[in-house]
Order: sequence, then structure tokens, then C-alpha cells
Amino acid sequence: MIAVNAERKFSGPRMVVIATLAMGLTAPGQTASISVFIDPMIAELGVGRTAVSAAYMIGTLSGAFALPWVGRAVDRFGVRLVMSIVVTAFSLAMVGLAFAADLFGLTLGFIGIRMLGQGALGLCAATLASRWYAKRRGRVLSLQIAVGGGIIALSPVPLERIIAAYDWRVAMLTEAAVVALVLLPLAVFGVRNRPADLGQFVDGDPANGRGRAAEWGLTRGQAMRQPFFWVLVGVFATAGFFNAAVGFHLIALLGERGLSATEAAANFLPQAIAGTAATLLVGTVLDRANPRLVIAASMVTFAAAFAWGTMAAPGWSAVGFGVLFGACGNALRAIENGITPRLFGTAHIGAIRGVVSGVTITFSAFAPLLYALFYSWTGSFELVLWLSTLVPLAVMVAALTAPLPAPAPRPTT
Repeated sequence: MIAVNAERKFSGPRMVVIATLAMGLTAPGQTASISVFIDPMIAELGVGRTAVSAAYMIGTLSGAFALPWVGRAVDRFGVRLVMSIVVTAFSLAMVGLAFAADLFGLTLGFIGIRMLGQGALGLCAATLASRWYAKRRGRVLSLQIAVGGGIIALSPVPLERIIAAYDWRVAMLTEAAVVALVLLPLAVFGVRNRPADLGQFVDGDPANGRGRAAEWGLTRGQAMRQPFFWVLVGVFATAGFFNAAVGFHLIALLGERGLSATEAAANFLPQAIAGTAATLLVGTVLDRANPRLVIAASMVTFAAAFAWGTMAAPGWSAVGFGVLFGACGNALRAIENGITPRLFGTAHIGAIRGVVSGVTITFSAFAPLLYALFYSWTGSFELVLWLSTLVPLAVMVAALTAPLPAPAPRPTT
């Protein structure tokens, strides 16, 4: 009763702000931020690009295996407790990576920041917002991804400046301090797992019912038996794979096209702006639009982005590539985040998202190494970019042909 009286105003917006900041501060574990560390790490530690890519792959795969259990923990213990633990461990993992002295230490650091940053913290952020909204979930999650994705996409610019002024270790320690100081107090004191914890309702609307009875949804096993579930996995995995592949090698990829390291790092800026705009646009139609058509249109555009990457040049051409790639990468994440709870409910959303994120991160683990191997074989990224166009086109076909799941029964009380 005390909690109800203390929280008269609907707390959903507050949860969205916290979830958005959490999404944005997954940046140290995201490929966009890690990309500016790669060349300095290679130079200082004396290891090759393929070896670093392999270490990154091992770290990412190890993190992916933990995500289904993280999702179940979120469902069982709540976002508040799990996020508090994850933020603490994530900060410590960055401190450990900052003191890596060889390839083994680098691999251990990658395991920590990929598992806890890209994986666990991102899962907590998406689950928190999903449980507070239903009718406006698409818009809310799109806003979260737009702003959070913008923070991620912009992070390489200040990080590159810190690395240039000091070194990559100072930049990594700076990230650790920011995550701990900003997110840990919010997780401990600000997060509430669901509206019922405060005597409130989903969307702030009493018609939605109070408590767990207001939640509905398929179990993880039921969802995995639906063909369209795997389409959504494909959507998210496509975004994760190519964001990892292109983002990890962006400095070298655009350097091949004639851009300097600073110009290549600055390409994350148009990616961030376009990603924010595209995500907000998707959010305005996602709650009402046919999911097949939204996915298909995004996939065609993503394929076009890879083709553009083979012809990008300094100036507006490179900016155009950044705009197209950034718009699609963020839009695909917004599509999955919005459609998954819409089709499968929120009662077991942590466990379901654990599978989606685990598969996605598993695929993304191989992305930088695959691109590095093609670069080693051919001396260029051009061939692998052309081959990359085939993947989103295949997902588009699946989205247009796979049956949608039958509507699950909603709670009556």
C-alpha cells in the first residue's frame, strides 16, 4: 500500500528513460565502440588482425551461451536485481580488459564485455520497457532503440579522441567509470520490474488489469515451434551479424575506399542520425503495420547498403553509405523488439529474448573473423560485401512466406 501511495503517477516513462540509458551504455560491449580499439590493440600487443578477430569471436560465442539463462533469470528474479549484478560485472570486465597484456587477456576481456554489455545488459533494457507498455509498445521500444542506438553509434567519436590523446587503456577505464556511475544507481534505486510492483497497470490503464494476470504469452518452447519466430530471429541475427562485421572493420573498410581513420570514425555520426530517424519512423507504423511488409522493405534496403559500400568514396558517397547502413541496422532491431512481444506476449519475454539474443550473438561472433578472412584472401572487402547482399534478401523471402502465429489467448482478469 505504501508503494501504491508513493507512486501515484504512471512510472512507465521513467522505466523507458532508464532502459534507454541502459541500452545506450551497452556501447562498450558493442562492435561500434570496440572498432576504434582494434588497431591500437593490434599495434601495442603485436597481434594480427585475424588473431584479434578470432579472440573477439571466442569472446562473443562464450557470451552468447549464457544469454538463455540470463533471460530465465530476468523472468524469475526481475530486471532490477539482474541489471544491478550485470552493471557491476560489466564495469569490472572493462577494468580487466584495460589491463590485458596479451592475446589471452584480450580474449577474456572480450568474453566479459560481450556477454555482459551487448548481451545481458541489452536484454535487461529491452525486457524492462516491454513489460510496462502494450498498446504503445512499438513506439516506446523504437524510441528506446533510436536514442540508445544513437548513443552507441556516436560513442566511437569521443573514444577515438581519448585514444589519440592518451591510449586505448585510458579510454576503456573511462567507459567503465561512466557505466558504473550512471547505471548502477539507476538499476538499484530506479528500476521496478513491472507495474504491479507499484500497484499500477500496463500503459497506466486500469483496463489492462494488475499483476501477473495482466501478462500473457507463449512459453519459450511454444514460441520456438512457430516458424515466424525464426523469421524474427533471422531479422535480429542479420542486424547483429552485419553490424558486427562492418562495424568491426569499418576503419579498414572505409580506409580502402580512401577515407582517413578520423573520417572513417566520423562515419558513425551519419549512421547514428539515420538510425535514429529510421527507428522512430518504424515505431510510428509498427503497432499497426503488417510485419511481413515492414521486414521485407527493411531487408531490401539493407541489401542495397552493402552494394553501396563497394562503391563508397570520400565525401557525400561515404555519408550516403553511413546513412543507409545505419538506418537499416537500427530499424531491424526495432522491428524485432516490437514484433516479438506483440506476437508472443510478455509472460515469458525474458526467456524468449534470451534465445533470440543468444542466436544473434552466436552469428555475430563469426562476422568479424569471416570478413577478416575474405580480406586476407582477396585483399579487399568488395567481394564479401557483394555476397552479404544475399542474406537480407533470403530473410525477406522467409518473412513473406512463413505463417504468422495464431493469436494466443489474453488474460480475462
